[in-house]
Amino acid sequence: MTQNIGIIDYGAGNIGSIQNMIRRLGGESYVLHDAQALLAADKLVLPGVGNFDHGMQMLMDKNLVEPIKTFMNSKQRPLLGICLGAQLLTKNSEEGQLSGLGFFDAEVLHFSKLANTENIRIPHMGWNFIHYEDDNHLLCNLPQQPRFYFVHSYFLHSNASSEVLCTANYKTMFAAGLHKNNVWAVQFHPEKSHKYGMQLFQNFLNL
Repeated sequence: MTQNIGIIDYGAGNIGSIQNMIRRLGGESYVLHDAQALLAADKLVLPGVGNFDHGMQMLMDKNLVEPIKTFMNSKQRPLLGICLGAQLLTKNSEEGQLSGLGFFDAEVLHFSKLANTENIRIPHMGWNFIHYEDDNHLLCNLPQQPRFYFVHSYFLHSNASSEVLCTANYKTMFAAGLHKNNVWAVQFHPEKSHKYGMQLFQNFLNL
């Protein structure tokens, strides 16, 4: 059955690479800009690069905040947030003043808030292993420590251990992904992570 996979375009997303990855896997996706198309999707991808407040402001300007919340809270259809898109699913960020979408019990902190990070390079940029213990549909058929590509200065800080999908180590451990119900959020870029990213997107298509 053909899936109606919508990629939300709000002016702050890395859309082309995501579409290419889905196409390589034999899936079909479309770029959406309005609430009607968003709520009609079978699955959603919320991408994002850049500043937290800019991303939230763009979602508000396009009147997409409430439709996204409706999709997450009232539907059992999957949504995947990537990088800034993942951060926007939290309550707030030290990077700005605006509230996030608030789906996860988490906030976004700067790496300087972590212990033992005095000499680390910020942003955290490049390949890093993720660690996960529990079986999860989004991470199935991956090795125990797959490598993904990261580019970020702020990280996901979860207040609910049950929502942590996976972690990564950058001098110290931080949440690299979150999951609750039908919503997944990953700090890394699966669309730029070659075979492991392809497997993750295959898992998303299979959800």
